[in-house]
Amino acid sequence: MKSDYAARAVLGLARHYPAGQALRVEQLAEEQGLPANYLVQILIELKALGIARSVRGKQGGYLLGRAPADISLADVLRAIHGSVFDSPALSDPNCPQELRGAWEDLRLAMEQAAGKITFQKLLEEGAGKEKMYYI
Repeated sequence: MKSDYAARAVLGLARHYPAGQALRVEQLAEEQGLPANYLVQILIELKALGIARSVRGKQGGYLLGRAPADISLADVLRAIHGSVFDSPALSDPNCPQELRGAWEDLRLAMEQAAGKITFQKLLEEGAGKEKMYYI
């Protein structure tokens, strides 16, 4: 749940990136359907890795730390969990080597897939949906 909330928060900040205006936590929480008190904790973790940054003062709030094209889903997952995917089997000496190898293959595949998904790509996919209409 935490990684989903973090991804939603980054997507929300990405939508406002072109304007260059900081979003208040309450506004971001409302737009993304997130609990504001939990969102603050997530934004602090994202800020620690430069994904988000904060602005103090009356017009303060949060902004993306870099362009949406430079932030991947893997970056967000690492900020929240330390890795994109982990399994206790990867470091368990009692896990059979062939099974540990399978877990490692899965970890690598998830790292690669999440690294290819940028928030710019997600913005473009969202914009494409807005342009579609149905008869």
